[in-house]
Amino acid sequence: MKINIRRSRRAAMAVALGSVLALTATACGDDGSGTGGDKGDEGSGKGKIVFWDNNGGVRTDAWKAIIADFEKANPDIDVEYVGIPSADYQSKVETAIQGGGLPDVGGVGAAMIASFSAQKVLEPVDDRLAKSSLNGKLNEDMLTSLKAAGGVDDTLYSVPTSANNGVLYYRTDLFKKAGLDEPTTWDKFYTAAEKLTDAKKNEFGYTIRGGAGSIAQALDAMYGQSGITSFWDGDKTTVNDPKNVEALEKYAALYKKDTPSADLNNDFTKMVAQWDSGTIGMLNHNLGSYQDHVKSLGVGKFRGIPQPIGPSGKRVQVSNPVDGIGLFKSSKNKEAAWKFIEFAVSRAANSKFNESAGQVPANNEAAKDAWISKAEPTKLAAAALTDGSTTIVQLPYYLPDWGTISKADNEPNFQKVLLGKMSAKDFLDTLADQLNDAQAEWNSQKG
Repeated sequence: MKINIRRSRRAAMAVALGSVLALTATACGDDGSGTGGDKGDEGSGKGKIVFWDNNGGVRTDAWKAIIADFEKANPDIDVEYVGIPSADYQSKVETAIQGGGLPDVGGVGAAMIASFSAQKVLEPVDDRLAKSSLNGKLNEDMLTSLKAAGGVDDTLYSVPTSANNGVLYYRTDLFKKAGLDEPTTWDKFYTAAEKLTDAKKNEFGYTIRGGAGSIAQALDAMYGQSGITSFWDGDKTTVNDPKNVEALEKYAALYKKDTPSADLNNDFTKMVAQWDSGTIGMLNHNLGSYQDHVKSLGVGKFRGIPQPIGPSGKRVQVSNPVDGIGLFKSSKNKEAAWKFIEFAVSRAANSKFNESAGQVPANNEAAKDAWISKAEPTKLAAAALTDGSTTIVQLPYYLPDWGTISKADNEPNFQKVLLGKMSAKDFLDTLADQLNDAQAEWNSQKG
């Protein structure tokens, strides 16, 4: 009954919003572009452009170095850098879509494309790329991933910069001291989490992500243990499969038993900082935090390995979205903005960015640079994705509702699971209802 009420409310809101938008379009002469009819302009190719970084604070230094190089090579273009924390980025763009003030260019990862492209605020870049010096030099799998994330039209709305991958970081010094095997399987992972925990000494085996961004990490642990290899079974999601429910119950039970209580509200920056400065055995994150660990711990006290192998002997993990840079349709200086995108994804700049981020470069030439072999987690992650040992469960980034469902709607519910105020089954059943509704709506819209 509750589901029917929610559907009715959503339908009523959609009708009401559609009526408001229709009236606004009539009054303002909106052409349906999603930006008040402002399609922007190519501009002179000179002057000022504004760039929004979708991981401000974490990637600020890398982007400022690239911008300095770009401005030196293009003295007639000035780039204004705006760093926005990843947790706030999508809502910042959504606010600008409604109220104006979008940048010329900005970070647009796979998880954002469906929402932004549906509102028609992104410039298609297929033709620009085909005429660019980048044509034929970018990773085809990353290009395919970004096109798929946009929905049904197979249009490229973002130029890939990097691919991330899930990593299990563990403290080699603590494992050696405790006589533990490397956590290459989920059984070894749970054994280590328990053995490395001594709460009275503030020592814990693991740190769990309970704050912003918690859902994807929970899904990764869930599918990794259950061994289920597809997010969908027909048009119904597998998230609430009994095997996934059992896996999530086991994973969530780590909270406060083998993890710090502060984990309940930790986003990735707090979680990473806590692991780097404390005596916690293991951390699930991705390649992006590798350099942070190197700076804090040095290369001798930790390793970053691919996610644990499940009971089937295979590794299953959820997809990590490809990151990229998009050109906003309302830009008044698209020529200059595109020059910046070309430069940022050129071999030298893309290599510099990804060496700093510890991620896999989108530029094929940059992916051959020497630093890759020296960054062990990046090297191992790349191998795991190509040697047949890993099956990727593709998350539905193409669903316009995915961002809301995986964040605002369910991050608070996951915290309830950790606190024991909501069962894993109820949490996953709720998530499944929302995903199935979103998939049905998407199917009806695409015809």
